[in-house]
Amino acid sequence: MSNETFYLTTPIYYVNATPHLGHAYTTILVDTMTRFQRRRLEPEHVYFLTGTDEHGDKIVQAAAQAGESPQAYTDRISGIFQETWKRLGLTPNQFIRTTSEPHKRAVQRFLQQIYDAGDIYFGEYGGQYCFGCERFYTEKELQDGRCPDHQTTPTFIKEQNYFFRMGKYQDWLIDHIHCHPDFIRPERFRNEVLSFLKDPLEDLCISRPRTRLEWGIPLPFDDQYVTYVWFDALINYISALGWPDGEAFRRFWPNAQHLIAKDILKPHAIYWPIMLKAAGLLPYRHLNVHGYWKIEEAKMSKSRGSVVRPLDLADKYGVEAFRYFVLREMTFGLDASFNEEALVARLNADLANDLGNLYSRVLKLIQRYYDGRISELPGEGGLVDPTRVAIAEVTAATERFAFSEALAAIWNLVSATNKYLVTNEPWKQDPGDVRTKAVLFSAAETLRAIAVLLWPFLPQTAERMFRGLGISEPITSIRIEEAFSSPQHLGPRQWRVGEVEPLFPRIEAATAKPVPVKTEPTAAQESVADLIAIEEFRRIDLRVAEVIEAAAIPGSKKLVKLRVRLQDEERTVVAGLKEHYPPESWEGKRIILVANLKPTKLMGIASQGMVLAAEDESGRIVLLTPEAPIASGAKVR
Repeated sequence: MSNETFYLTTPIYYVNATPHLGHAYTTILVDTMTRFQRRRLEPEHVYFLTGTDEHGDKIVQAAAQAGESPQAYTDRISGIFQETWKRLGLTPNQFIRTTSEPHKRAVQRFLQQIYDAGDIYFGEYGGQYCFGCERFYTEKELQDGRCPDHQTTPTFIKEQNYFFRMGKYQDWLIDHIHCHPDFIRPERFRNEVLSFLKDPLEDLCISRPRTRLEWGIPLPFDDQYVTYVWFDALINYISALGWPDGEAFRRFWPNAQHLIAKDILKPHAIYWPIMLKAAGLLPYRHLNVHGYWKIEEAKMSKSRGSVVRPLDLADKYGVEAFRYFVLREMTFGLDASFNEEALVARLNADLANDLGNLYSRVLKLIQRYYDGRISELPGEGGLVDPTRVAIAEVTAATERFAFSEALAAIWNLVSATNKYLVTNEPWKQDPGDVRTKAVLFSAAETLRAIAVLLWPFLPQTAERMFRGLGISEPITSIRIEEAFSSPQHLGPRQWRVGEVEPLFPRIEAATAKPVPVKTEPTAAQESVADLIAIEEFRRIDLRVAEVIEAAAIPGSKKLVKLRVRLQDEERTVVAGLKEHYPPESWEGKRIILVANLKPTKLMGIASQGMVLAAEDESGRIVLLTPEAPIASGAKVR
């Protein structure tokens, strides 16, 4: 028995939002590949890891917006991810969370190990920081001075931090990529990484001061800092296996592969292998990179409101039709456009017409002619060669993540079987004729082979086909070499086909009530949905106020106490803007105040109003002030 193992991971998903089509696609790819490998190896030799990434600035911001603590918020969103994968029928071996104690211990041990080796140092750095990405950008990486992903202008930040000597290992990484041509695949992404490595690598800032961020894993050698979220997250791939001493780590890590979308190529292709090298660990074997799902030719984006929810599609068309569409429609490594009409067309043409009609036709004829006892029929070799071709093509394509090609090969076999039936027309022949029996037996045998091939891609459909053919043997018990050594496997035993139920009912476009794909509302759509009447706005008393005095509040990192003047009246107001506007910056400012808000106590101080500020998607906060001098107490209209 082979001791070969197979370990494949998704990225761990950031919990600042709920699952979308891109998350589902990546996880379905890994689910499909690990199902395929479980048929090739012993099931316990295959490991599928996914999970959630739960630290960082954006999580704190998202939790605050939701009115929850970071822990309560991450518990809730991580739970939504787990429930979504369950409803989509995905079967990971483990769902890891970066807030788990074993992961935290592994991160601290990893950091201490490379700190002791001299690869982490303390220094000061100033650079352009994108709060959306939670990382510094070089000038070369910016596009017209903006973050290429969020299209926002980064903020210049200068602070003391800990740095990882990434540049020290640049030559090693270049050599490794050249010596292992399939280390990063497809090739275009390997070339992209090598192009990036033509310039000197800057050392990586791996900490954030706790004065700015508390929600992270403290550095083991300085508890005034927490770990940079990417450095924390990447270690999940080994912490999940029990690194450094776990048996699973020893068994699976030498055959580790990662699967990611192209937007996170750099952390996985550069940071992670260098981190492993610095820690004295083997790099992973392959990094497999897929493209984007585009909506109207643009990348899906929560901030732009173009997000497709996987369960909306699965609820509407069925899990298997959704799964088939995403696996068939995207060529691995390239971008693809999501289009609901294309999904319906695939469902009707491929699933309902080609496969569904073939399955129903063959089983109904066997029931009608032979009381469903297909084992009594003799074999016939008319479909042996197409079956063998399909087996070889599906195996080869699946091994290289070319799932669209693999499904096309299966459908070539479906088409060959339909053509075989049309050519021989068993429905027009004498049921007692030996040739008629042979043709239907051969078609039934081929349906069995199709189900075996289809199982990694559409497991529920394949299992229904097995039940319909009357095969009691679990499809999951059939290893590839056992199932594929010969297509003649119905054999002499007494099989009897069951009730024939449609595999995929057609969606009649002319009569079906169109249900639009639910997308995240854009800011504009939200504003339309939330329109208020002018009378409601007039109830809010907005005033210009002059800040007379400002002071820090002992024990609070965020709150500042203000004494403000509104014409002849003085008030005390507490504002949560200390991190952005320190106390010494307030005096003399004219601000906009919600003057008729009910007083509330913050840190024991009664606040008699609320200061208004604007916040962009990167987390940058700017105080609202009049653009020209105006008297305090002036009403904002």
